[in-house]
Amino acid sequence: MAKKVLVSGGAGYIGSHVTVELIGAGYDVVVADNMSNCDMTCFEGVKKITGREDIPFYQIDCCDYEAVDKLFAEHKIDAVIHFAAFKAVGESVAKPIMYYRNNLVSFLNILEASKNHGGCNVLFSSSATVYGEAENLPVTEQTPRLPATSPYGNTKQMCEDILRDVVLATAGGADGQGVVKGIALRYFNPIGAHPSALIGELPRGVPNNLVPFITQTAIGKRECLSIFGNDYPTEDGTCLRDYIDIVDLAKAHVAAVSRMLDGKMKQDYEIFNVGTGRPVSVYELVTAFEKVNGLKLNYKFAPRRPGDVVAIWADTKLANEELGWKAERTVGETLASAWAWERHLAGK
Repeated sequence: MAKKVLVSGGAGYIGSHVTVELIGAGYDVVVADNMSNCDMTCFEGVKKITGREDIPFYQIDCCDYEAVDKLFAEHKIDAVIHFAAFKAVGESVAKPIMYYRNNLVSFLNILEASKNHGGCNVLFSSSATVYGEAENLPVTEQTPRLPATSPYGNTKQMCEDILRDVVLATAGGADGQGVVKGIALRYFNPIGAHPSALIGELPRGVPNNLVPFITQTAIGKRECLSIFGNDYPTEDGTCLRDYIDIVDLAKAHVAAVSRMLDGKMKQDYEIFNVGTGRPVSVYELVTAFEKVNGLKLNYKFAPRRPGDVVAIWADTKLANEELGWKAERTVGETLASAWAWERHLAGK
């Protein structure tokens, strides 16, 4: 019988792509989402891509423990991939209470249900923001976590610690509890869309992430793209990031779930960086989008944005060796897919 994976936040950007890859790898998938930052567009796209109309879907808020508990009672969940969280750095600086309440309580409920229903494998959607303003680049999994530069990043650090502690507390079924094993994937900057152009990044309101703002400017939804800061200590003055294709990222989740379910973990709690290992500046990404898609963007430089780090990119050796995974798609391919998705949304 196929193993069953719960994807919390599974109707969103990353969750929908991961659901496609999980189904393609032969897993049964249950999707839960409160639809706070998405609509059914991507979930409907998942069904078209996979040819599956019967994917179980629960519109629940993971901050509601009773709803989470009921879902676990209805399904024998073998693994959970937890995406259900708010994710905008700038918004978290402005609304820290909202971020701490949502991101911590939702994950605590997933872990409690996992423990109470016989144990589970938990894959946590972490982030490179846990490294803060790293002193040495690229960052490895052993790079010290510095104080987070935003409440968003701090919730990722705290959730990693919570997962580690729950794994330790339940080891060996102590006190009759279900055993929880965990992997935290620290990923960098997911961009792009599925090659089918049926799913992609679809934020509500004004985008907080760079690429959807680029594509919405290109299509005419936004008048002008703001590049936050051109006075950073980098070659062109803009921030450096590790941009990873969304499908490559989704495949890393499948590799990590398989590692847990196949009993290949070397420790009950593991951490992996998921990126390309190649730094690209914000300005480089904007100009690459123009070149790949034959477009000219209206953009301007704006003041620095609170919470942004100067530079971050990954050392991916551990993930490459232990997960048997490696980022494959080029930035050009990824930016072309993002534009194809935007045009699909516009019916062009």
